[in-house]
Formats: sequence, structure tokens, C-alpha cells
Amino acid sequence: MYGILAVVLILIIGIYIYNRFVRSRNILKEAWSGIDVQLKRRHDLIPNIIETVKGYVTHERKVLEEITNLRSQLANPATVLQKGQIENSLTQALKSIFALAEAYPDLKASQNFIELQRTLADVEEQIQLARRYYNGAARDYNIMVESFPSNMMARIFGFSKAEFFEIELATERAVPGVKFN
Repeated sequence: MYGILAVVLILIIGIYIYNRFVRSRNILKEAWSGIDVQLKRRHDLIPNIIETVKGYVTHERKVLEEITNLRSQLANPATVLQKGQIENSLTQALKSIFALAEAYPDLKASQNFIELQRTLADVEEQIQLARRYYNGAARDYNIMVESFPSNMMARIFGFSKAEFFEIELATERAVPGVKFN
């Protein structure tokens, strides 16, 4: 009788742990979807930024081509890590576009360019929020994958650790140096 109760208890615990994994995996997928939506908004802004800059910048085609190339690479990244690396390269390229604006006063003063900068800053903020949510979901999922007794169920059913999504934002500023004489 106690043997049957023990088996039933183990079965109930196993079902509970499995269902927690399924729930966590679905939260992780939903969180990734949030990042994907914001990155799509960002990618949709890029052609507008490039067209606006093209009208003012004549000698800086290399930067514009690099951004276009990176944007096309984002069509099919293999992993979250790879997507993060390409996004970081894109962020650096976007930073250089906005740095170009300093050398072209007409571009810097363009209402269209200013509005695109403002929109990009908003999108970057949304990406940051989505990234934090995703990384929190990944952390919780990874804790389940690595902690006892759920780690045994993870091995049995093939649940593996999720990658964190790290990306620099184009709107981040370097920390200014402070010197006291």
C-alpha cells in the first residue's frame, strides 16, 4: 500500500515539475517574441534613417552599406547569442551614423532626422525592457534546469539551458570621466 502511494506521489511530483518546465518554456518563448517585435520596429526604422542620411552625406557610403548588410544578416540568425552579436554590430553602425550628424549641420538640424532619432530612442528603450523580461524568464528557466530535483526531469525530457540576450543600445552613452584637480 505504501509502495503504491510512493509511486503515485512521485508521479504527481514528476507531472508538476514537467508542467512547470512547459510553463517556463512558453514564458521564455513569449518573452523572446517581445524582443523580436521591438527589433523588427528597429529594423523597419533603418531604411528611413539611411534614406534621410543619404540626402546629406556624400562621402560616407561605407557606413550606410555596412548597416544595410548587417540588417540583411539578421534574417536568419542561428542562435540567440548570434543574433545578439549581429545586433551589437548594428548598434555600433547606428552610433556611427549619429556621429556623422555632428559633421553635417544640415543633417543634424533636419526635422526628419531628429524625429527618427527620437523614434529610435523610444524603440531602444522598449528593446531594453523586452530584453530584461526575456533574461528574467531565461534566468528562472535556467534555475529549473539546473536545480534539484527538476534537473533530473530536464535531462529526461531534454530541457536545456536558455541563452541570455545581450545587446548594446544605440542610445547608450559612455560614462563621462570625472577628474578633480
